[in-house]
Amino acid sequence: MQISEKYNPQETEQKWYNFWMENKYFHSEPNEKPPYTVVIPPPNVTGILHMGHMLNNTIQDVLVRRARMQGFNACWIPGTDHASIATEAKVVAKLKSEGVSKSDITREEFLKHAWEWTDKYGGTILEQLKKLGCSCDWDRTRFTMEEKLSQQVIKSFVDLYNKGLIYRGYRMVNWDPEAKTNISDEEVIFKEQNGKLYFLKYKIEGTEEFLSVATTRPETIFGDTAVCINPNDERYAHLKGKKVIVPIVNRVVPIIEDEYVDIEFGTGALKITPAHDINDYEIGQKHNLQMIDSLDDDGNLNDYGQHYAGKNRFDVRKQIAKELEEKDLLLKAEDYVNKVGTSERTGAVIEPKVSVQWFLKMSDIAKPALDVVMDDEVKFYPEKFKNTYKHWMENIRDWNISRQLWWGQQIPAFYYGDGENDFVVAENIENALILAKQKTGNEQLTTDTLKQDEDALDTWFSSWLWPMSVFDGLLDPENKDINYYYPTSDLVTGPDIIFFWVARMIMAGLEYRKEVPFKNVYFTGIVRDKIGRKMSKSLGNSPDPLDLIERYGADAVRVGIMMSSAAGNDLKFDSEQIDEEGNVLTEKQIKQRMEEGKNAVYTSPLCDLGRNFGTKIWNAFRLINMWNHEDKPANSTEIQTIEWFENQLNKSITEINDQFEKFRISDALHLIQKLVKDDFCGWYLEAIKPNYGEGISKEVYTKTIYLFEELMKLLHPFMPFLTEELWQTISERKIEDALMISQQKKSESFNEDIIKNFETAAEFISGIRNYRQTKGISPKEATEIYTNVSEIANESVIKKLANVFEIHFGTKTDKPSFTFLVGSTEVSIPLSENLDLGEEKKKTEEELAYLKGFLISVDKKLSNEKFVANAKPEIVEVERRKQKDAQDKIAILEEKLKTL
Repeated sequence: MQISEKYNPQETEQKWYNFWMENKYFHSEPNEKPPYTVVIPPPNVTGILHMGHMLNNTIQDVLVRRARMQGFNACWIPGTDHASIATEAKVVAKLKSEGVSKSDITREEFLKHAWEWTDKYGGTILEQLKKLGCSCDWDRTRFTMEEKLSQQVIKSFVDLYNKGLIYRGYRMVNWDPEAKTNISDEEVIFKEQNGKLYFLKYKIEGTEEFLSVATTRPETIFGDTAVCINPNDERYAHLKGKKVIVPIVNRVVPIIEDEYVDIEFGTGALKITPAHDINDYEIGQKHNLQMIDSLDDDGNLNDYGQHYAGKNRFDVRKQIAKELEEKDLLLKAEDYVNKVGTSERTGAVIEPKVSVQWFLKMSDIAKPALDVVMDDEVKFYPEKFKNTYKHWMENIRDWNISRQLWWGQQIPAFYYGDGENDFVVAENIENALILAKQKTGNEQLTTDTLKQDEDALDTWFSSWLWPMSVFDGLLDPENKDINYYYPTSDLVTGPDIIFFWVARMIMAGLEYRKEVPFKNVYFTGIVRDKIGRKMSKSLGNSPDPLDLIERYGADAVRVGIMMSSAAGNDLKFDSEQIDEEGNVLTEKQIKQRMEEGKNAVYTSPLCDLGRNFGTKIWNAFRLINMWNHEDKPANSTEIQTIEWFENQLNKSITEINDQFEKFRISDALHLIQKLVKDDFCGWYLEAIKPNYGEGISKEVYTKTIYLFEELMKLLHPFMPFLTEELWQTISERKIEDALMISQQKKSESFNEDIIKNFETAAEFISGIRNYRQTKGISPKEATEIYTNVSEIANESVIKKLANVFEIHFGTKTDKPSFTFLVGSTEVSIPLSENLDLGEEKKKTEEELAYLKGFLISVDKKLSNEKFVANAKPEIVEVERRKQKDAQDKIAILEEKLKTL
């Protein structure tokens, strides 16, 4: 068969991906096989592939491809999330660039633009996943805003409302002034920021005395409705029952008492702004304080802000400090570092805001979802994340599920009046009209008199149904897909969305199916650069995955990223930027190129390892393919080598399966790499390789091809393109015989003695090779060896690979020799006549002196009764082994000196 000198991924990958797609190997339908189901964590519809996606989806593809080859009916559901905040922001920006404001158009017009945006850019990331080799069932691609999925979201809302789990309430929320919507507590990221702590003078009404109050946000004084002191603070006992005047605002407000105030913080007096701080809000509720909202939705001061109305909150902070100082209302300002809440989506500083929102009660549905994880009905890998999950679930708050957006499922609440409870909840306006007439007794109501709630549901309220909704499980709870594929098998995701998504999916699964949605959750780490920074475009330290694939091939990138990807641990992805001439760029040069808009070109040692591994495999097959086949029986070397490798293969499969069961996927890859690179390429092929000018036995060739094919099956989930190319090159295959749908070899029993005997023979060979290398002797120079044992397993293998013409058993040589140990077996090689014996004697004496010094230090440690009594037994045992090893080597060297 013809095989090119080099493997070319650019020519191969698209060819085989098209082949797999055309033959629908990725597609799944319910059948008699056991299902293996994975649902993709749906990426944002507007997103593009980044290194985090690369890691997450490579792991999923490895699991899915392996399951498929183990006899499961594998189904990997792809799809995208409509990402309310991110998508709406992009559409608003696009309209703004065209001179159109969102406020100037209707909801229907805006949604038309949003769908156009989605249709244009929505499929980008899924197409990019195909370049990576992802074997998703593309026929089953879903989108969280498609009609059937939206219907299920609405159905869920109505059901939960009717169960009394969803309610409408007036609460303080986290307001994102940039996205112009509230966000959940979990979407607030607290960041340390340098600021000022301002000490303001609040004059006591009717006196010249003032109360000093510390704040980091002086711009909020326009919403002040009280000053609070601790009732136990003796400093302010004389102020109880009095009032103060808010600086600049000149509003008279009461001094109230509450033990919430920390006597030690600031001045011990706290300004209370119920509309702009969650703790102030609670105090305001408790003391029946007026609530004054002095900020608008953009984060600007409103009319309550007097002469600052219309100005940005941060600009006002600077300006009001100056005015306070000019009016002698600022006592002092100190540098201060505090944690500021920012929006995960936009990065904007969050503004606490009181508004009417929709909430889902969490306490009742959280308890069962906590129990199934604590009882390992859902297993976490690594297990440490159980504690994180437990803490959050035990301190859970009601979920704010409404967003002030248009892109998303519109809340199915329909208002027929202005009263607080003048609404009904229904799946559509026709059902809402029936309910409204029943509730009011007013038969004159029409659909025109009903007004649907303007808000959309939180995006996570659609994705928490994902494992069920992708199979239309809420529309048709008994359909064949949901009954076959649910619960899904494994979920691969990041620990950063353990609350947003993982916990909520478990709650939804138990609520609607009375079953957990998946059996295992594998948490990936964060992809960081070689110095530990999170990869980001702004830092210029993140390669474009597609560029890496173009440069190295998808297989090399997959292997590279999996090499050091332990579950739950961050992955340091070593990469460097180079210029057009291949020179490594400094950080300064990288920043300069970014400013100039020049494309980054990355190299990666990890991807180099992946590519080199692929080259090794390719060359191994080229070597096998070059051998002539002859009608002759297998010799003893070939028989022993085949027997060893078959046992080694079975042992490795058992170990690899064990690693997969523990979700130690990186470790499984390392085992496969060792089996292929070291055991097969390094030992097996060398041992069976025919002598120059000779051919190989047909029997041995057939066995070798069989073993190589089994290795390709093991490796396929990690390197799908290379392995399929080799598989199809080995022989002409039928459509149903493609590698990706073939069955991996099952774990079989193995003989540990056969494996150990070959490993011992390999130590003999390595020792002899090491002798030649250190003495500068050509491998072609044959030698004889002497041993103190009566026999050695795999004798013919040793003779061939170490170029030994005679093994003398149970005897020593009188000639000057090089001696080493294999276990307790002494192996002596007569020194070459070309060696300088004087130099050899000098080196031996130096080595002997070193070992004797080393032995003295070990003996001293072991003679210390305190050490032996207190150290762990395994540590003492290590020292004893060191002592025995040094004693044996000293004896050998002393014996050697007698012959020199």
